Amino acid sequence: MDGFERPLVEASGVTFDRYDEVRSGPLHGVGLPKALVSAAQIIAGTAQAVGLIRRYQPKALLLTGGWVGVPVALAAWLLRVPALIFLPDIEPGLTIRVLKTIAQRVAITVPDSSVYFRDGQTVVTGYPVRQDVQDAAKPDSRAEALAHFGLDPALKTLMVFGGSRGARSINLALLDILPDLLSEDLQIIHVTGTLDWPDVEARRNTFADQTALARYHAYPYLHNDMGLALAAADLVVSRAGASILGEFPLFGVPSILIPYPYAWRYQKVNADYLADRDAAIRMDDERMKDELLPTIRRLLADPARLSQMGHNAAALAQPASAGRVATELLRLAGENV
Repeated sequence: MDGFERPLVEASGVTFDRYDEVRSGPLHGVGLPKALVSAAQIIAGTAQAVGLIRRYQPKALLLTGGWVGVPVALAAWLLRVPALIFLPDIEPGLTIRVLKTIAQRVAITVPDSSVYFRDGQTVVTGYPVRQDVQDAAKPDSRAEALAHFGLDPALKTLMVFGGSRGARSINLALLDILPDLLSEDLQIIHVTGTLDWPDVEARRNTFADQTALARYHAYPYLHNDMGLALAAADLVVSRAGASILGEFPLFGVPSILIPYPYAWRYQKVNADYLADRDAAIRMDDERMKDELLPTIRRLLADPARLSQMGHNAAALAQPASAGRVATELLRLAGENV
């Protein structure tokens, strides 16, 4: 775990009785040399995982997809340890499509995902959301959120973000229309991501209208405050990663979703799920230049439409998702729950 997750885990304060790593590597979307190295890593990782399972003797295994979990899943299958897959997106990736053949149960975020699995294999749990984010979704949290970010309760709030590392095309599109947005009665929370933060900060410092700029609140990343940002938002512009399926309905917040265009279709499917239920508008990445500003203006100028979209989003909320996943895992382990 050498990516963005490690510092988050370390900063979370979550304690582990024991932490172990096993080798693995990607097989899909890589060249033959890399695939051969990955295959060797998976074989070695499976042997490592067999040793770990024999040592700890777990009653059940939780998988969330991705090639990093393949060795442990294979080892569990070899040792007859039942596995529960949690599918965060609507459409399963290649790894889950393979591992579903050896998993006993699959926890899915929305009912539409059941078509990808055998009859009776799935249970709808929703998308688990962190407790601090759930706490920020309480009805009385909006005032706290506005005060936390120094926002004006009399103005509409637009939130824009693209994920932990950011989305350059979204960041650039927002900066291009920022003078137009700030010329209106609007305030903005912009979470740029860590990669683009230096460029965004430099460009912000060249903005001519410093009075209007006071309504533009930019941050490289929000973690503990992400729930409060969503509580303050009247409209969100973002990518369409799996978390939108849990967080946006929880806050009943309408959104403009811009799927990441250079990957498989997971984000498009996620965005379409909310858009088809009139909880969001899906916008293709290449159309932002022409459509983002008029779409934001149209929605913010139509309180009835914005309210209906928020109501439709809230109807999809499943706030007890983490508990449902935990219950399924305990059942698989043979516990009476």
